Amino acid sequence: MAKTADPNKDDRSKGKGGARDPYRGWRAILNPVWCYNGFVTSVMATTVFGLMMVFSSSSVDLVAQGSSPWSQVIRQAIYCLVGLACAFVAQRIKVESYQRWSMVFLVFSQFTQLLTRTPLGRSANGNQGWISIGGISMQPAEMLKLALCIWLPQALIVAQHEIRDGKDPAHPWTPYLKPIIGFVLSFGLIMLGKDLGTAMIIVIIGFVAFLVSGFPLKWLLSLATLGLAGIVGFSVMGNGNRTQRILAAYGECSADDIQGICYQSIHGLYAMASGGLTGVGLGNSREKWNYLPEAHNDFIFAVIGEELGFFGAVLVIVVFIAMGWCMLRIALTTENRYAGMVLVCLDVWLVGQALINICVVLGLLPVIGLPLPFVSAGGTALIMCLVSAGVALSMIRTQPDVNAIATGE
Repeated sequence: MAKTADPNKDDRSKGKGGARDPYRGWRAILNPVWCYNGFVTSVMATTVFGLMMVFSSSSVDLVAQGSSPWSQVIRQAIYCLVGLACAFVAQRIKVESYQRWSMVFLVFSQFTQLLTRTPLGRSANGNQGWISIGGISMQPAEMLKLALCIWLPQALIVAQHEIRDGKDPAHPWTPYLKPIIGFVLSFGLIMLGKDLGTAMIIVIIGFVAFLVSGFPLKWLLSLATLGLAGIVGFSVMGNGNRTQRILAAYGECSADDIQGICYQSIHGLYAMASGGLTGVGLGNSREKWNYLPEAHNDFIFAVIGEELGFFGAVLVIVVFIAMGWCMLRIALTTENRYAGMVLVCLDVWLVGQALINICVVLGLLPVIGLPLPFVSAGGTALIMCLVSAGVALSMIRTQPDVNAIATGE
């Protein structure tokens, strides 16, 4: 006698309509819906974790200065709330609106970056990269990073359409002049402030955007070479301190250097070494007691390694890798080319900057002044990272399965 199917039995191998689920087991990491949830989880996890580590790494210095140990984390929490509100708005904006207004956003970002060269500009650590209006300071370069991630893909797609349509047969590559000029102008404005770290991120964003758009490789390599030459020529050679930092990162530190140019990187390594496998315990860092400069900012990963140990540091790296994978997976599967290119640009910005920051703390790269996204203290950086996450969510929702889950349809 043939067995009858039990209608109450849960067939976990079937998806909608009785089709076999292609994302069982380890393949779940390929599921666009999993990537959507994974991205949201990783962003929220790093942001909340960042608040906790900002308090841990800044409280000692604040008490030593006679301030409340809570003042830095309260400011960071306010920035976090502003960033989350902006991210909520950003993820509700349609992809077509980003395409339509990307040029306006770029010009506005370039204008605010140009204000750093006016009396409104403020300098810190040798970089003229801040503006102060009404007692409120901001770093326009963080906005310019996002503007490039949104505008460059659109400009390159339009250029390719014009080339394909043969609008200028005599000069077929003329349409590429607009994205090239826009990128070079943005890069030049950053270089005016001699911000080596941000200039590196701008070059990486531009290189990847042009690469995935199908821009001729030999031209791309030429542009990248010019960009790197500009960084070396205007930012490194024009600043002896930066030159010494780079030489110290790949050479030996003298006795004088240990108390000078190598001081920050050496104490960062001390912190990482002190942590061992499991760390000295949350809040128990010794290097943050006025030994490690910028412990709550550029070198916050060193405090993480000291207090939470090897396992805690690796977990942070894994979360950033998961964040990057989720954006890359959607970028490779979405049928919206613009959304895919924007996700790749945001990916190399956020995850690339995180990896560079970690490599600096580990002594693999010279100290260049880049914060750890979502984690380091800093108002403009945190707000723009959260806004970029909102933009990424808008792009991720071009995936039909994700959009159905996000909208409850």
